[in-house]
Amino acid sequence: MVSDAHQTVDAVWKLESAKIIGGLARMVHDVGLAEELAQDALVAALEQWPQSGVPDNPGAWLMTTAKRRAVDHIRRAQRLEEKKQQLAQERPVQTDQDDILRLMFISCHPILPTQARVALTLRLVGGLTAAEIGRAFLVAEPVVTQRIAVAKRTLAEEQVPFELPDGAELAERLSSVLEVIYLIFNEGYSATSGDDLVRPGLVMEALRLGRLLADLSPHEPEAHGLVALMEIQASRTAARTGPSGEPVRLHEQNRGRWDQLLIRRGFTAMLRAREISATRIGGPGPYVLQAAIAVMHAQARTAADTDWAQIAALYELLVRLVPTAIVRLNQAVAVGMARGPAEGLALADALLTDPALRDYHLLPGVRADLLVRLERYGEARLEFERAATLTHNEAERAFLRRRAAELVAEPEHPAPRPPGPEASDRASGRVFGEAAQGFLARADLDPATVRSYGQTMRALTRGLGEHLPLAQLTPDLVTRVFTTAWPTAAPATWNRHRAAVRSFADWAGLGDLTTGLARRTQPPATTAHLDPATLDRIWNLPATPREHALWRLLHESAAPVSTILRLNVEDLDLEDRRARAGEDRVTWRSGAARLLPALVADRTAGPVFLAERRPGPGRTPAPGDLCPHTGRGRLSYERAEYLFKQATKALDPEGFTLRMLRPRGRV
Repeated sequence: MVSDAHQTVDAVWKLESAKIIGGLARMVHDVGLAEELAQDALVAALEQWPQSGVPDNPGAWLMTTAKRRAVDHIRRAQRLEEKKQQLAQERPVQTDQDDILRLMFISCHPILPTQARVALTLRLVGGLTAAEIGRAFLVAEPVVTQRIAVAKRTLAEEQVPFELPDGAELAERLSSVLEVIYLIFNEGYSATSGDDLVRPGLVMEALRLGRLLADLSPHEPEAHGLVALMEIQASRTAARTGPSGEPVRLHEQNRGRWDQLLIRRGFTAMLRAREISATRIGGPGPYVLQAAIAVMHAQARTAADTDWAQIAALYELLVRLVPTAIVRLNQAVAVGMARGPAEGLALADALLTDPALRDYHLLPGVRADLLVRLERYGEARLEFERAATLTHNEAERAFLRRRAAELVAEPEHPAPRPPGPEASDRASGRVFGEAAQGFLARADLDPATVRSYGQTMRALTRGLGEHLPLAQLTPDLVTRVFTTAWPTAAPATWNRHRAAVRSFADWAGLGDLTTGLARRTQPPATTAHLDPATLDRIWNLPATPREHALWRLLHESAAPVSTILRLNVEDLDLEDRRARAGEDRVTWRSGAARLLPALVADRTAGPVFLAERRPGPGRTPAPGDLCPHTGRGRLSYERAEYLFKQATKALDPEGFTLRMLRPRGRV
């Protein structure tokens, strides 16, 4: 009986949680508090229902219990008397459906980063736990919990109102909601990582959210268009994978396995979207156009019956509305089918220098398909291999490698020679990935240089493919990778990567590969500074004690990052809040003084800030950079910078740098 009651509670929660949280958020104007109150009601149900039985209306029971807790909270906080009376009387101001719609809009608020919007929507509207969201997206549960917590805190700090937008803001906010739902669907329909190509749970959750949004916004054509698009795409799920989970391309799918019920539902939603669009000025929106493309595929009885000319025309309209790189890549596929592979390849080649597709495996995958149709098999094989390197999904990687293995090198097109009269003996017969590994394995390179050169060579490997014959490596190819990988890089970063390529080319005997890459001039140094409100949010970010101590010490001492990382335990005077690092003196205030003793603990010597693990056999630090107590080495500047940037991406899409922690006026 206890097990049955718990299963009932879980089912009711998934169905009713959005309504309960939405209703509470309307009352208390705080999404985080509303979720806490709803969770309290859930705990009460888990405790009481096994003994008392499941009530006749479990959703109403949970709402009533949560409202009572809301009243208690407001009384304890001494809220205004009229607010208490309003909650106590439980007079509905808006409908429950409006509450859910508001919850959708606030969960997908543009002020939040995309990953936070997705996690918060699945948590509040979908009723999924952090563990379920983590399993769905293959990320750790604490990461999901942190994203949700930061998102709720951001909404509260920015005082985002719990109300429906109107006018121009409504279109912008609706676009954000649609984007989040479609992101959830795409992650389920074509998983970006893991072993499986499809995650049906996410597909069904996105469909549920899309249908709910369409019901709540019956006069929004884009909402119905998104539902139509997802219904028709989801209808192909059973036919998209083979017996071993391998991908099956659209034109090879058994259309008899497509779900006709989902197709009919998609057609119905599409008709509704068209009816509404016909009454609007400006024509159909992007989701309606994508749904129209999906309808064209669903109407074709066989792959040969597909009206590719009409699909290409629809993509031309879509590119005008949404000129993103991915839409243009899809257009290249349609044009290649409608007008021939040469035209499609020309459109795909124009995207090679687009930074948005720098590591996107479908760009080389599309080019490979088009090259196969042009019978340029050697080039196609290299593109399939590069696509396999870029994808993080194991099923796709195996599929792409198998397609590469099926192709033979193309003998009638000899490889171009590198600069110079003859290819060097070192370049002859070798591929780029093998040569890059040999270059980094040189005994005359110190660990810091290997790390620096390694960043450059990894980017070149992603951009060129590890199987590119070294004899085909030209300055034009290197220039293309540079302008794609580092289009806005600072001069110091650009010049460092350029120097690495010159060193590699000299080692491999390839001549000058940087003829198309001019050195960049370093402008006068300027450093942005963080305002007090942002600093307060940084101090509250989830991070290790080491990170918090480092950040506080950098801010309070105004010392350079390199100086702080050079500090040793034996140089610290914790009582007087000062230390010596070589010729430099460092002092700090109460924030760092509170954190440093716990960080140092019982250590008497060695670096203050230690790396996470002991160094490997091939990277033994100098004795002064090793902790005699733990065997761990000194924390590197690069690692400290990376961790800070990743942690602060919750506050800014690009993240912050450690130099920005220094007080204004100190650079």
